[in-house]
Amino acid sequence: MAEHTSSSITIDAAPAEVMAVIADFARYPDWTGEVKEAEVLGTDSAGRAEQVRLVMDAGAIKDDQTLAYTWSGAHEVSWTLVKSQMLRSLDGSYLLAPAGGGTEVTYRLTVDVKIPMLGMIKRKAEKVIIDRALAGLKKRVESGR
Repeated sequence: MAEHTSSSITIDAAPAEVMAVIADFARYPDWTGEVKEAEVLGTDSAGRAEQVRLVMDAGAIKDDQTLAYTWSGAHEVSWTLVKSQMLRSLDGSYLLAPAGGGTEVTYRLTVDVKIPMLGMIKRKAEKVIIDRALAGLKKRVESGR
């Protein structure tokens, strides 16, 4: 099994409020620094995104990728790479758990790029992606209250 990177943050909102922001892909360009475009390509019977195309711009790394999403109940969503220009694989998840009056959000990510990269550098890049995403999610959820 590939190594993954994970981190958690507590958000001052109910899990349903946090998941609503996570599930609103059209708004990702508003609160994530790297996502410039997001387009839902397909939904499940509950209206949740099953495939999403994301145009990413993280400075030196630009990518057009499609991800497949799996929703597990009301507190977990995971995704896997369908296609990408720069990535060989990408697996991630958000797991939400009630914590006091808020929600603890754990983000797990495993990325494999097509270009050779040292594992240490790859883990550092994953950590930066996770920390930025969690900070952006927290700001977005808490500012919308």
